[in-house]
Amino acid sequence: SPFLIVEIESAEKAALLLNRAILIKTIIELWGQGSSWDELIERVKEHPERWPQYLQTSFKFLVVTFGGTIEMKDKPAIINRFAFTGFMGKIDLKNPEEEFQLIADYGIDPNVHVAHTFYMGRLVGHGKRELIDKFNVKKRKYIGNTTMDAELSLIMANQALCGPGKLVYDPFVGTGSFLMTCAHFGAMTVGSDIDGRQIRGKGKASIQSNCEQYDLKGRVLDALVFDVCHAPWRRFKGGLFDAIVTDPPYGVRAGAKTLGRKDVTKQATEPRMAVNEGVFAHTLPDYVPPTKPYEMSEVVADLLMFAVKNLTRGGRLVYWLPTVTEDYTIDDLPTHPCMELVANCEQAFGQWSRRLITMEKIADWDGETALGAPTGDMNKSTTSPKSQGHFGFRDRYFAFSAVENARRKKELKEAFQKGGAEGVAACMRAFEERKKVEAQMQQLKLQEQEQS
Repeated sequence: SPFLIVEIESAEKAALLLNRAILIKTIIELWGQGSSWDELIERVKEHPERWPQYLQTSFKFLVVTFGGTIEMKDKPAIINRFAFTGFMGKIDLKNPEEEFQLIADYGIDPNVHVAHTFYMGRLVGHGKRELIDKFNVKKRKYIGNTTMDAELSLIMANQALCGPGKLVYDPFVGTGSFLMTCAHFGAMTVGSDIDGRQIRGKGKASIQSNCEQYDLKGRVLDALVFDVCHAPWRRFKGGLFDAIVTDPPYGVRAGAKTLGRKDVTKQATEPRMAVNEGVFAHTLPDYVPPTKPYEMSEVVADLLMFAVKNLTRGGRLVYWLPTVTEDYTIDDLPTHPCMELVANCEQAFGQWSRRLITMEKIADWDGETALGAPTGDMNKSTTSPKSQGHFGFRDRYFAFSAVENARRKKELKEAFQKGGAEGVAACMRAFEERKKVEAQMQQLKLQEQEQS
């Protein structure tokens, strides 16, 4: 069911929540709940003290259903059953001062045709779901193959508590999705990336053009080119950034890189003179420093340590962590005494998933304390019998993708030989059911881990 009953201090506090809510469609002040219309009416009648302040206001009633339908011809009769409230104001279907909703919840089972729960309440307001359309990547002037979905970007901005007077940083900025959504809520934003090509864009399309599109030029400060492992930020006592919001590259669509050579024996030990130039190579304007792959487990560990050193107290680190589903455990997350886990939310994709991790800095760094056991004891060898869910993620992702694709092709071929098009359709339905079962099994596994 999409309906959730919560306690909020007042309608005013609920309105403040709606002003930032991306995942909330509406908030309704609950006046009654029952298993039938008759029971609902009895519950509403138990609190007549709610009605007088709305006797003279313009209003409308709306019949809402979930998982089922009520014919239009039957809705007036349902609404008229609530005439006992005594509302005498003007009925205004377009712009009423108050809206009252009558809700019938049929549940999610398509075979159930009778509503099991009924609600009546006053509409407090709507969430900010329209922002998803505003920041829709399909409507954006500049995007890349790793541009984050608009809804998830907005959720991350909320997780980071972005707002006026705060400085937010994205160390893997790419095409700058998080710069836009965090700036929308009033924060000053800045980003960096080891590859400046995505930042600069092509032609007129760039991060700058997106700033102009959303009228955020005054809050998106800049996007810089450097390796976050060798960041030039000056250390400030008490921290520099109020939040770090990022999506580290997993190596699937784009791989993480850091400065250095993969083969350390080829690494220069001193500055090299450019041929026929008479100057050091690294001082030339077209010099491109060598880079090497950046293992996902190292990315996450370095990111957490960067947050420890550069976040203000109370500042938040919000990032995505890709994991192989069957190997993931809660102990995979790197920890630090200065950081506290606030939220760990999973977006499942079958054999792999990604987790939205939110951490908050609760103490100042003493300049010495290193990361906790999950990272400190990490075995970086590829022959490790039990590695973290995100260790070597790129290679493992492509490995099980190849196996899964081969298995599916074989099953589809056999299904077609046995049952033609109908057999293929049945096989596809079986794939979907299998994915659901795998997700449920993983959820049970995680619940058992949390309980233990």
